[in-house]
Parts: sequence; structure tokens; C-alpha cells
Amino acid sequence: MPNKNVLAILSGVVALGLAALAVAMHGEALPILGSTVAAVGLFSWGVTNPARRTALVLMAMAAGSGALFFHFDSFWGLFTCGFVLVWSGFGLLPVMDGLWRLKAGFVFAVFLGAGIVLWPTAHNISGGKIQVPRYLADRIVSGSPPEPIAIAPGLDLRGGMRLVYTVEVDEAIRDKRDHYADDMRQELATSFGFHSGEGRVTREELTKLDDKLHVAQPETALIRIKFKDKADKSKLDDRFNKAFLTELAETPGPGDDEISFKIRSEVESQIRERAVAQAKDTVSRRVDELGLREAAVTTRDEDIIVEVPGSDESSFASIKEIIRKTARLEFKMVDDAGSDKVFGTLKEDTFPPDEGLAAYQEMAPDGLDGTHKKQIKASYARISCQPPKYPNESMADCLGRLRTWTTSLTVPDDHVIGFMPVTEPVPDTEPLQFKQVGWRTLYLFGRAEVTGDSITDASIGQDQQNFGQYYVSLTFSPAGADRFEEITGANINRRFAIILDDLVDSAPVIRSKIGGGRAQITMGAGDPEKQLHDAHQLDLVLRSGALPAPITPSSESIIGPSLGRDAIREAVKGGSFGVAAVLLFMIFYYRKSGFVADVAVLMNLMLQMAVLASFSATMTLPGVAGLALTIGMSIDVNVLVNERIREELRGGKTVRAAVEAGYSRAWPSIVDGHATVFISGLILMQYGSGPVKGFAVTLVIGIICSLFTGFFCTRLVFDWWVRSSAKVKRLSVGAEF
Repeated sequence: MPNKNVLAILSGVVALGLAALAVAMHGEALPILGSTVAAVGLFSWGVTNPARRTALVLMAMAAGSGALFFHFDSFWGLFTCGFVLVWSGFGLLPVMDGLWRLKAGFVFAVFLGAGIVLWPTAHNISGGKIQVPRYLADRIVSGSPPEPIAIAPGLDLRGGMRLVYTVEVDEAIRDKRDHYADDMRQELATSFGFHSGEGRVTREELTKLDDKLHVAQPETALIRIKFKDKADKSKLDDRFNKAFLTELAETPGPGDDEISFKIRSEVESQIRERAVAQAKDTVSRRVDELGLREAAVTTRDEDIIVEVPGSDESSFASIKEIIRKTARLEFKMVDDAGSDKVFGTLKEDTFPPDEGLAAYQEMAPDGLDGTHKKQIKASYARISCQPPKYPNESMADCLGRLRTWTTSLTVPDDHVIGFMPVTEPVPDTEPLQFKQVGWRTLYLFGRAEVTGDSITDASIGQDQQNFGQYYVSLTFSPAGADRFEEITGANINRRFAIILDDLVDSAPVIRSKIGGGRAQITMGAGDPEKQLHDAHQLDLVLRSGALPAPITPSSESIIGPSLGRDAIREAVKGGSFGVAAVLLFMIFYYRKSGFVADVAVLMNLMLQMAVLASFSATMTLPGVAGLALTIGMSIDVNVLVNERIREELRGGKTVRAAVEAGYSRAWPSIVDGHATVFISGLILMQYGSGPVKGFAVTLVIGIICSLFTGFFCTRLVFDWWVRSSAKVKRLSVGAEF
């Protein structure tokens, strides 16, 4: 038996086996049975028809594989099998030679696939009049949550919300300054012999260091070290300078016992740029997590611009809340033993009258004395919201009053005051619910022991043993897990504050060393629906990352859909007139060849739209301009080819030779023209933003599609035209031909 027959039989057996497996495993037997029958029939035909064997065997394999992909519900695998089936089917046509049929089948399959990809877009444009089959609508999707891939109108075409946020880059600089200060304390503790140099410096070691010097951060980018003994300034040796003077500038003073360090201007600029870039990436991830694939996030100086198409104002509020959350997560130790220094000495006349402010004491854990758990009295301040003087104030305004009052307190540089909600049970509720009635203070060490940078994952859970309370479970990185275990092991029977966006979420007591790299943040004990809503938002912002610095809204504008409709109407009107004029001119000037060029232009437009739809692109007015430009370039390809063919015909060549020579000689000019525009488009894509980038994307896609339709596809038509009949003596490429 010839080798080709053996190959055909083996291929058919494989296809039949795949189809049979699918039938055996899947309940929906009818489509799979149909594919199996098709595979058997095509295989049998291929064995008995050597002239069409290759095409038939490929079709049989595509049919059998398609059944298997259908079983596993792999739409794009099924799509690929359909593509191969259609492509191979052209090999059965009794026209032209095998190479031409191969090329024509590829072109036909490409545009059939483009039509399928554009189906959801046509459904949207027609307002639902063009129906999409349920199977296709459910599977030709992308994103999370999954949505049908389609071209979405941008803000300038559809209307929507435009938000501008300003990144508070000074906060990022202060964070960097605090990191430098912590590193300096550790380095100096090592120089004085208080610390071994391995691991983080402990509280006890920092207490010893305070007897020698004080590290203060009086300004945004400034650190000042004040020595109690001026002779200790020698501890700032070469090792210290090598560690810090690359990014910090050292100046003596202002006192004889002080040295100041300031972040260098170039480093400060880098911090600002990095903060804006990281904030943009974080906002983009949050937008993606919300499933807003049509939204655009760009930057301008220190501003982040978010554009969300649509008209649902209720969803806009949720979007703004998610975007603005800083999601800065920190774990800090509570200094209950030192709270009396700030709150224990307060007297009644310290508090403004009728403000709801008062000092309180509570029993708090204070570590271990051997195996015995120590308890001490800790002091704190509390504010009851909505007192007689402020009957209708919000909780946020109430917190603002408490924050303002605490600024009058004297707090050491290495401590901060934290703020935590105060809740009370609501009587006669089942299950028991709680409501917030005020705020209280917690006296915290300033240094964060663990931060959100150490978190690698977050998920939502529910504690069935605690009234079904929702919580967010955190997973730490290996380094973060080690640090978390170290801190909890060294501070058993002390409170560990969990701080999210400068508010203490909770302050649980550390009962034992916590290993495994996991922790939990509870959502309080309020309404379960609100708990779940808050848990989802916290989970989203933690997984998308914390903002490197807070962002504040600079401006907000709502663009009505009427402006978008006007833009669409004018763009469609101008584009339609322009395209119609070009198409009519081509037919008038080049006759039948002009008609071929017109079809190629429309195919080019269809292919561009399909490519854009495949990655759910957002179409804006600059994108429409890019499409219009590539239509002109597609026409230019056909003009070059037709003019070359006309020149060859004038030179006395036969029709077939003129076509061959026309295409081969026009190719260098076509490539040169398209390559220069392609390079420009790539540069605009790389360095442009917003509308400029949208224009560049459509331009680059259009150039590639133009070469395919204007040169490759039209060549197939001309080849069929001049080679299908030996009697062709004339070619319609103009009035004189």
C-alpha cells in the first residue's frame, strides 16, 4: 500500500478514536455523533479519491477533533477546527490549481472567522436586533466576569464618567524618609553594640539606643540625629556613610550635637515618578478586577485620569470608592504600658465641653512574667458621636474632631495615635447586630512590624462559630511570614493592631506564636450584607495592591450620552461620505479592477474591526480616524498595483504576464510606504497615551490588514481572472484597456 494511503488510514483512525471517546464521555451525543459521521464519511472518501486525499483527511481530522473540543467545551479549539475544516474544504473545488485553492481557502476561512468574532459587536451596534446564538454568546468571551468580546465605544462616543485624581507624592517621600530613619536606627544600634546586625532591631535595643541619641523626622524629606554625647558622632563612620550618603545629603547642625540628612533632589524626583507610576498600575488593576475592560487609565504629571464609559450613576459611586481606597495595611504593636504618658494625665478641663470627649481606662495585657500573663491599666480617649452639640454629624466628621483634638497632645516621634471604631450591640436583633457609636484611641509604636507589601494573596471567609461573621484571610510572602512569626513570638500577651488606611481595624491579643504565614481581618459584627460588601472591597484592593501614596480627587465630570451620539453621527456621516467617494472613484477610474479594490477595502475594514474586537478594544474618535486613514492606505495599495499593471499592458505584455509583473514590481513600493507608517505607529504606541495611543493601535493593525487584503487577497482574484480561461485578452483596469 502506498505511504499516502497508510497516512490517510492512520489519520482517519485517530479522528474516529477521538470522536468515539467524545461520544462515550459526553451526554450531548447529537453534535458529536454528527461530527463522527462526518469524519467517517470524509475519511472513506479520502481513501477512495487519491486526488483529494490530503484535503479530505484534514477535514476528517478537523471534524473528529472538533467533537472532542465540543465535549470539553473548548470554544476556541472548536473554532480552530472549524477554521481548518473550511480551509481544507476549498481543496475539493474543481477550480484552478492546488496552491490557489490553498490560498483561497485560507482567505475565506479568515473572513468567516472574522465575521464570527464581529457577531457580538454587530449585536451591540444594532441594539439587539442582530441576535447572537446562545452557545456563541456564552463562549466567545474574555475578562472577569466574562463578557462577549466586542468593540466597546469609548467615553467620547458613549458618554460616561471622567475622574482625575492627584497622587499625594509627598506622602510617598515621607514613607521613604521613615524607611531611611528605621534603617539608621538599626545601623546605629549595631555600631553601639546593642544589636548583632542580623534581623530587625528589637524594642529593648531601641530603648537602649534612645539613651545615646534621638532620630527625628521634622520635615518631609529631612532626618535629624541628635546625640546626647557629641563624641558619639564618630559612630557615623565610613560604613554608615556608604549605606546612606548615596541617596541622602549630609549637613552639620543645626546644633553642635546634631547631624541632618536630606533626601537628594534627584532621588526625590525618582520617588515622585515611581509613586505616580505605581499608583497608575494599582488603579488599573482595581479597574480590571471590577471587570471594567472599557475603562481607560492614564497619567498626566502627578494626576491619574480614569475614564469609565456608561451612564449608570449608581455604579459610578462604587467605582470611585474602590479606586480611592489606599489599602495601606500595617501591623503595629500597641504600647499599653506607655499610654499613661499621653492619656493618663488628662483632666476634665482638658476636653472641650459638649464635644463627647472623655478619658477612660481599661485592663490590658502586658506580656508574660514567666508563665504568668501580666495585666495593667491602659489609658485612652474616646469620643461619643452625635452628642447634643452635633446631633446629625457623620462618623467621618466625628473622627475628624477626634483627630483635631489629638494634635494638641505631645506624642514622641517613635509613637503614633491610632483610631478604632467603638460599637455597641443593638437590642432585640437576631442574629445579634452591632452599630458604631463613636471612636477611641490606641497608643501605638510608630514602626510598622509588618506591612501589606508582604501580602501575596487575600480571600474571603466566614466564621460559622462567631455569628457567621465575615473575614478576609491574608497570605504572607515567605519573608513576611517569618517576620510575622518572629513578632508574634516575641510579644505574646500583647495587643497587635491591624491598621487599614490609617484606621485600626482591630487589636487582637497575641495568644501564641503565629506561624504558617496567614492572618485574618474581621469585618466587624454589623449587618451581614454590609460585612460581605466590605469584605469583597477589601479583598479586591488587597489583591490589586496598596497605593504607594494616597490619591485625592481633583475633578469629576459626567459626559452625557447625547455628546457621544452626536460624535458618532458626525463621524459616521463624514466617514461614509469619504469612503463612498473613494469607492466610486475607484470603480469609475479602474472599472472592474476598481471594484476588486473596493471589495478589498471593505474586507480590510472588516478584518481590522475583528482584530480590535478580539481583544475587546475601546473605540474612540482617534480610533475612528485611524480606521479612516488605513482605508486610504488600503486604496493606495490597489492604486500602485493597478498602475503597474497598466504600465505593463502598455508595454505590450500579455494579460497574465502584466499581472505577474505588476504585482512583483509594486511590492517594493508598497512595503516602503507601509513600513515607514508602521514604524511611526509603533513609536506612537510606545510613547503615546490616551487618544494618541488609540489612534496608533488602529493604525498599526490597519497597516497589517491592508497588506493582507490589498496585496494577497486581490492577487487571488486577478490570478483567477487571468488564469481560469486561456481566452482572456483584455483586463478591465481603466478606460483604455
